[in-house]
Amino acid sequence: MKHVVFTLLAFLIFSCKNEAKVESLSADEIINRSIKVSGGNNFDSIAIVIKFNFRDIMYKSSYTPEARVLSRLIVKEDDSILDFLKGETFERYVNDKPIKVEDSMAVKYKASVNSVHYFSVLPYGLNDKAVNKTLLGEEKINDKFYYKIKVTFNQEGGGEDYEDVFIYWIDKELFKVDYLAYSYNEEDGVGMRFREAYNERYVNGLRFVDYNNYKAEDATIQLLDLGKAFDKNQLKLLSKIELENVTVDLINL
Repeated sequence: MKHVVFTLLAFLIFSCKNEAKVESLSADEIINRSIKVSGGNNFDSIAIVIKFNFRDIMYKSSYTPEARVLSRLIVKEDDSILDFLKGETFERYVNDKPIKVEDSMAVKYKASVNSVHYFSVLPYGLNDKAVNKTLLGEEKINDKFYYKIKVTFNQEGGGEDYEDVFIYWIDKELFKVDYLAYSYNEEDGVGMRFREAYNERYVNGLRFVDYNNYKAEDATIQLLDLGKAFDKNQLKLLSKIELENVTVDLINL
């Protein structure tokens, strides 16, 4: 009997020790780990120049600890259109000559340029001052467990699309973003999208992925439920988001 009691006590002590090892992470800690495994910490200490092609448009971004400059080059027949975005300042050049852009159009161009660059380096950027993160718990997709994090933006510093809401599913073991979803509200309509990452590759230490881009045909499905809907094959594939010819130059400061 004494042997049974001793064995039971030993089991309980061992179980308690194991439970103590269970890690409880905040949304900030999860995002920080995700940024680290994706190479995002490089942005804090060196200058980085990233180039890639997306849908026949050339994109370039330059990051330093002090600033970021985003650009895209559109070539149509004999004309070239170069858009620059530095902070909130937008400039457009047509055939190397600066042109004046109406404020209403500049807003659209800025959002378009920023959006492509934003998605290209995720999860870097999720620690910006205007970002609010909330851990919603855990969720299982394709037999893997994920941290589920909601991201919203302050109006100040949150850009023209500050009202958009994002959901990120981050692998509990590897801390990589495998899925994301977002809602948008634009002049041409409102809607939601769900993205599945694939074709992971590291270029000079930075993680890049492509995405399968889905939408829900059932209008009753809510943003928070898109992960479950995807797991049940209830989403429709709309397009693929593929970055081509990715290069990364690291410049020590």
